[in-house]
Amino acid sequence: MSDPHETLRSDPHVGPLVERHGRLVIDPAPNFFERFVVSVIRQQVSMASAAATRERLFDAVEVTPDGILAADTEVLRNAGLSRQKTRYVKNIADAFVEREYDAAFFAEMDDEAVLDELTSITGVGTWTAKMQLMFSLGREDVFPVEDLGIRKGMTALFGEELNRPEMVERSTAWRPYRSYASLYLWGVEEGFEETIAEVRTD
Repeated sequence: MSDPHETLRSDPHVGPLVERHGRLVIDPAPNFFERFVVSVIRQQVSMASAAATRERLFDAVEVTPDGILAADTEVLRNAGLSRQKTRYVKNIADAFVEREYDAAFFAEMDDEAVLDELTSITGVGTWTAKMQLMFSLGREDVFPVEDLGIRKGMTALFGEELNRPEMVERSTAWRPYRSYASLYLWGVEEGFEETIAEVRTD
């Protein structure tokens, strides 16, 4: 099997980012459910706001499927979750209980099947599901074009405004390691350490 960093280093666009940042890797989250909840918290808010909400939530309740389901709605709201996000995390908790989700549940599924399964939960969109593919399941060829940071990175990298289909088309040059390429794209405009907590270097 080829090395993702060596493969990307040969790309004229991503290669300089690999040289600049070194070998970025993804550590799959040790707790699938917690990581899922964090993805919901991060939807459409700044990283600073998400971090504050995460801290309050994890202090207020046990962030397990049973803990979230047992938590009073007002406790979740007081932790910083919007009314909508409160419903979403409850829906996710319910799915984990009813469907017995864990990493092993998805191990034999291809990426599209995982996306279909996760987006069947009310409130889970494609972006949130792709974050689970990358950061809960460690899948190597995910391209979250829905992410604003990815789109900003693509625009900066290629020096022109691209629409989403064009971005997806350009990303095919990085197969089968588009998850790794995405890590470097997050670092184009901002330091990757500030952009996404799951990125680390070898």
